[in-house]
Amino acid sequence: MADSSSFEQKEPAVDVTTSATPNHDDLYRPEVDTSSINESKLMRKVDIYVIPWLALLYLLNFLDRGTIGNAKLYGLETDISISDNQYLIALTLFFFPYALFEPVSNVLLRRLKPSIWLSLMIFFWGVVTTLHGILHNYGGLLAVRIFLGVAEAGMYPGIVFYISSWYKRSELGSRVAVFFSSATVAGAFSGLLAAAIHNMDGVAGLEGWRWIFILEGLFTVLVGIASFWVIQDFPETAKFVTETERVFIIRRLQGDMKLSAGGEKYKTKYIWQSLKDWKTWIAMGIYMGFDGPLFAFSLFLPTIIQQLGYKSTEANLLSVPVYAWGCLMTCVIGFLGDRIGHRGYINLVLFGTGLIGYIILVASRTPGLSYFAVFLASSAIYPTIPNSVAWVAGNVEGVYKRGVTLAMAIGFGNINGAVTSNIYRASDKPWYPMGHGIVLAYIAIGWICSALYIVLLKRENAARERGERDEIIEGIDNKQAHERNGRYESILAARVDKGDEWSGFRYAL
Repeated sequence: MADSSSFEQKEPAVDVTTSATPNHDDLYRPEVDTSSINESKLMRKVDIYVIPWLALLYLLNFLDRGTIGNAKLYGLETDISISDNQYLIALTLFFFPYALFEPVSNVLLRRLKPSIWLSLMIFFWGVVTTLHGILHNYGGLLAVRIFLGVAEAGMYPGIVFYISSWYKRSELGSRVAVFFSSATVAGAFSGLLAAAIHNMDGVAGLEGWRWIFILEGLFTVLVGIASFWVIQDFPETAKFVTETERVFIIRRLQGDMKLSAGGEKYKTKYIWQSLKDWKTWIAMGIYMGFDGPLFAFSLFLPTIIQQLGYKSTEANLLSVPVYAWGCLMTCVIGFLGDRIGHRGYINLVLFGTGLIGYIILVASRTPGLSYFAVFLASSAIYPTIPNSVAWVAGNVEGVYKRGVTLAMAIGFGNINGAVTSNIYRASDKPWYPMGHGIVLAYIAIGWICSALYIVLLKRENAARERGERDEIIEGIDNKQAHERNGRYESILAARVDKGDEWSGFRYAL
């Protein structure tokens, strides 16, 4: 078997100038001297240019998507004359285009530029959000929810894919956590903002809930326009780094199993590699385990708290500490995962915490106990997402394959929002036992799929250690190599063609 000691996914420090590829001839841009680069200083520069704006975008994404939950508290159903079931149908319709267009969006993101594709999405979803404020009937509500699903479809998987193109696996969890924590901030800020904007009730003859949509939508449109200049592109074309810095970044990524970091031409086979990979399908189960609960939690938390005996504004304000706690735990787990690795085992603990929280919610008939359980749910659902994103993304090599795998997993997870947006029925209030029970089942699925992912990754690593996946490399005498694993002229050729299926690749547990 090809020597893989420098490719072990225990994530040691890597000398990118010497071990990024097997020999000097394969080194990316070997004529460029990167010895003067301060790695820590450069990555802080990348952090500043890449992460904060993405966090703002996702905050707006989550804010605009969940605003309808706050609007419901302030009379949306009554003012446009719809029933509770019609409201749930409108929520459901959002998820079908939202999930359907995610894989396509990630391919387009790679073929175009993040500065163009992401900015267009932001602009158009801001327009659609604004249109929520002028609808007058059920048909209008259905139309804007469908178009919002189309406009927002590629944002989350696109940002995750984009971040994974800049950072090593041992750095990815904390960055995704910081970016994703904006979702919890959005949850908290949404309640505060809705309570404040509702005071405009009657201004220009419009109800307060309409102003929530109009003002948030217009701000998103402005951010979308600014994004054409603020969002950076992928490492090989980004303008904020010097040419030497660019080479250094790409070499360090290639030394961390991301050989495609230097650029990869589109081939249909990369899409098929993702679709045929068992890891993609188990990842979909993991994402199902937290995305279903996420949408139920974000859409109905104010309603759940309100039914415990609090008024609309009180319910929105009481949701703020819950989201703040979720934000804190998301960041803590993100940095912990980068430091200790073992993201799979962290997933098991987080999903286990969620199981405890929802068991309490199913059984509790005490408002205080239920409110405590909501904190447990928040500390499980939100941190699991960036931890799982980093885990799955780090185990897929090839920019197109990784993009499709992430979009497939995230898309399937999101389609479950169509289910969980219907589980908190008005007839089940105030304790919603059916809704909590279904979320409990989702979390159990996430725990089981995480455990299965760990077992199968460990088994595959062991098979590679035994040489069962060794390719035939011309000029290398390897008695364990077999024709079924492929024949290549060099190790580099095998890595390029097989991605994470290359025998030297080791999966992170």
